[in-house]
Amino acid sequence: MVMEQFAPYSHAIAALALYALIVLLLSPVSAARKSAAGVEAGGTPPEDYSDPVYRLDRAYLNAMENSGPFALATISAILVGASPFWVNWLASIFLIARIVHLVIHIAGLGKPNMGVRSIVFTVGWACCGVLAVFALIGAFAF
Repeated sequence: MVMEQFAPYSHAIAALALYALIVLLLSPVSAARKSAAGVEAGGTPPEDYSDPVYRLDRAYLNAMENSGPFALATISAILVGASPFWVNWLASIFLIARIVHLVIHIAGLGKPNMGVRSIVFTVGWACCGVLAVFALIGAFAF
């Protein structure tokens, strides 16, 4: 059961947990695919966007790179009591954007520097930025 003061943020908390599960799932899947392709443990496949092993590794690494900012911005916004409506929406939009980004990456839709993937990445990035600004405003509000 969510503690009473955090109940209004249930969608944001669920988004955090779901994103954690996505990253946790990507880790062994990526490692297994790299191992099967002969990539050393901890290694990176050669940069070749046509290679599904490379794309999966990039999707995993990109998800990891976004985990920290998402968690920190969302948790900070919750802790300072930022608007639950906006925190929930922004966290949910971030999660959806990251899932779309993941699908585009793994499926290899388009070219390496594809505009749609960049746009979806920027949507998630902007959600984290706004959440962080909300947290800062809340932290310094008297």
